[in-house]
Amino acid sequence: MREMEFKMERPGLLKEGDKVTVTEGVLPSNYYYTIDPSLAMSGNYPFRERLLAREGVVEEIEENERGFYVKVKFE
Repeated sequence: MREMEFKMERPGLLKEGDKVTVTEGVLPSNYYYTIDPSLAMSGNYPFRERLLAREGVVEEIEENERGFYVKVKFE
């Protein structure tokens, strides 16, 4: 199991228990992930921390002063 955090710009786009699919993006020295269809985006991860799974389940949505954060659990 692996858990990742994604930043969501607006409330209500996802809810706990939703099954999501992610798309991988590549930068010169990192990977980043986007919950389809562009609902939330991860931070950058070094090559050694590449995510192999493409489907996960939303575990928690947290709101703080910086925005909305979605925690997704992958098998």
